[in-house]
Amino acid sequence: MSILSLVDTEHLDFATLTPHRGPAQDLYVKLLSQPQEHLDTTREFLDAHLRQAISLPCDLPDSPQQLMQWVRAKTCRATSQYNAYLQGRKDGEPRRYFSGRAHALYFLRAVAPTKLVDGAWLYSTLRHWRESRLRTLVQTYLEELGDGVPQMNHVLMYQQLLSSNGCEELASLADENYVQGALQLALGTLGEHYLPEVIGYNLGYEQLPLHLLISAYELDELGVDPYYFKLHVTIDNAVAGHARKAVQTVLDNVPQVGDAAEFYQRVRDGYQLNELGLGSTTAIQRFDLEHELLTMLENKRSLAGHVHSDYCRIEGRTVNEWLSGPEPIRGFLAALQNRGWIVRHQAPDNSRFWHLVQGEGAAMFGVFTPYELQVLHDWIAGDWLSDHKPTYTAVGVPAHNDATRRMRAAHRRVDPAGLGELAPSSDIDCEQYALAEELAALTTEERERRLVDLASPASHCTPAGLMATRILSTLVR
Repeated sequence: MSILSLVDTEHLDFATLTPHRGPAQDLYVKLLSQPQEHLDTTREFLDAHLRQAISLPCDLPDSPQQLMQWVRAKTCRATSQYNAYLQGRKDGEPRRYFSGRAHALYFLRAVAPTKLVDGAWLYSTLRHWRESRLRTLVQTYLEELGDGVPQMNHVLMYQQLLSSNGCEELASLADENYVQGALQLALGTLGEHYLPEVIGYNLGYEQLPLHLLISAYELDELGVDPYYFKLHVTIDNAVAGHARKAVQTVLDNVPQVGDAAEFYQRVRDGYQLNELGLGSTTAIQRFDLEHELLTMLENKRSLAGHVHSDYCRIEGRTVNEWLSGPEPIRGFLAALQNRGWIVRHQAPDNSRFWHLVQGEGAAMFGVFTPYELQVLHDWIAGDWLSDHKPTYTAVGVPAHNDATRRMRAAHRRVDPAGLGELAPSSDIDCEQYALAEELAALTTEERERRLVDLASPASHCTPAGLMATRILSTLVR
């Protein structure tokens, strides 16, 4: 599954049902397909958002030499607040973020455009892996790519998380959901001309936020595999992880000749880019269960208004008449409740409509995605969920403990000796074998350039991109 297949709505048959592609999503798609053809647009986008970022208050210390102390203090605050949260939960406080499983899956979709380009802001540094002052940025980028191990590639991990929960469809997301991802891709494309901003953005993104800790805890409670989020808790630590490396990179790049104050100001500007677009906590707060349900049903009604049989009438009207009429879908839901097809604030199994869409022999099996089923389930259940543990798990979702175990088992160093063992024995390995043959015919400089191209945000998830990442990781280490 490619990233573009998830986010590009231009060629989808139902594009008329989705919002027009805004400037952030438009640039996002272009930078994942033909970045070098849109450099001017990318620069304009980045400069415009830098101007926005500059106007925001900044909590960075006045001097780069104070950054490590700042990171430690920031981490201590986050962990202290998290411990207070855990104590509150033990004392009976409800979940702080997610009202139910549908809310949690909504969050996964809302932040997906950012997570699907994880690490992209560092891509431009890859060509300079020999420069010691940029080495930690290159290493961080390769670690975001899992050093070429598919199970540990962060983008593939998030794609799997979306897929296993039926959340792959992202066409209905608003343009603001794409701002952070577009900024990351823009920095990765133009980083050689915006290096201080890249360093500053990296400094901000690699800190440990409170919302990451709470999200992981509550996702786990709701049966959503939290490993992607827990992994970032561990690798972004301030002792030996990406947070510490981000500070070291700032210190390594303070110019000894030139304007150090200007450099640090640009670092601060890049740091502030993290505040733009739709953040995680804002995305969580935006969730409205009924609005999500109504939007989902409205998107389906144009396709469903002529496919139902006429033998069933609800309050004197056929289902086709309800769905093809001018009235809002809310009226149809009210009619289903009036006639007892839906019984709100009880277990969904008590509703006849639920059995039409879910379960063995369901007449409408496959009409709704697992995410849409969860939205419908939680809306029907309503207040019932407050007194009962969720009993519904999306179809096809594996137990997260098993998935976590597999991922952890795969978190290993790449063995360079294994890179030359490919053989043209099957179609599964043919792309890697073709790449091995191609690389063998290139000069050292051409080979390195080809590997860097394949490790780009657009292609590092492909078999050739993963192989290229593995080779680069052995060089950089």
